[in-house]
Amino acid sequence: MKSLRVVGLSLLGIALALGGVFAQGKKWETVKIATEGAYEPWNFTGPGGKLEGFEIDLASELCARMKVKCEIVAQDWDGIIPALQAKKYDAIMAGMSITEERKKTIDFSNPYAAGPNGFLVSKDSPLAKMLGTGQSFNLSTQQAAAEKAIADLKPLLKGKTIGVQTSTTHANFADKYLKDVAEIREYKSTEQHDLDLAAGRIDAVLADATALSGTLRKPEFKDYALVGPSITGGLLGPGVGVGLRQGETDLKQMFNDAIAAAKADGTVKKLSEKWFKIDVTPVT
Repeated sequence: MKSLRVVGLSLLGIALALGGVFAQGKKWETVKIATEGAYEPWNFTGPGGKLEGFEIDLASELCARMKVKCEIVAQDWDGIIPALQAKKYDAIMAGMSITEERKKTIDFSNPYAAGPNGFLVSKDSPLAKMLGTGQSFNLSTQQAAAEKAIADLKPLLKGKTIGVQTSTTHANFADKYLKDVAEIREYKSTEQHDLDLAAGRIDAVLADATALSGTLRKPEFKDYALVGPSITGGLLGPGVGVGLRQGETDLKQMFNDAIAAAKADGTVKKLSEKWFKIDVTPVT
C-alpha cells in the first residue's frame, strides 16, 4: 500500500508540474487592453465615441505583430491598476510611466515612449518667464544639474497653485520637489486641471509635454504656453510602458518583442510624429 501511495503522489506531482508548465505557456488569442480615454493625444474618446490616439494606434500595431485579437476598453485612471489585478483586462496602455513604486504591484513591458515634461501657463502670467525653458535634465544621469534647475524655479513658483493629475509621476514629482513653495492641487483627469487653468483657479499645470501639446491645439488655449525645463528620469521613470500583472512572463515577452519590432522599423516614430509632432521613441 505504501508503494502505491508513493506512486500516486508521484503521479500527482507530475500532473501539477505539467499543469504549471501549461499555465505559464498560455496561448494568447485575445488580449484585452485598458486605456484611460481622457489623455489626449495619447488616448481619448473622439466625437463619435470611438477611442483614438497614439496608444490606440500603437496597441493595434502591437496586437497585429503578436498575432492576437486586440480589444481596447476605457477605464478611469484612478482604478486602472486595481482592475488589472482583478483580471478585468490583461494589459494597460494609458500613458503610464514605469516607476519603481508601481513595479511593487504590477509589471511592465519595455518602454514604448519617452517624452519631455513641462508647465502649461498663461502667456501673460509671470510664470511665462520661467527659467530653463527649452532645456532638458535627467534626474538619473544628471542629478545635480537637474536638482539645481528645479531649485531655480522655486522663487517664481512661491505661493502659486500647480495642478497635476492624481496618482501620476508628475504628482509625485511635485510632492517631492515643489510642495514646500507651492500649493499642489490634484485632479482626477487632465481635462479637469486644464479647465481650472483656463478659469484662473490655478496658476500652472505640470504634465507630460506631449499631452500638453494636445491642450495647446485647442482654440481656448491659444494664449497659453509650455515653459520650464524638461525633467526626466529619477522618480519620473524611464518612459511609458505596457502595465501587466506580475508573473505573466509570456505576455510580457510578446509585448517586448512587438515593441522592439515597432521601434526598429520606425512605426513608433511614425505614430508619435502623427500624434505628438515629435519623436518619442525611447532610446532603450
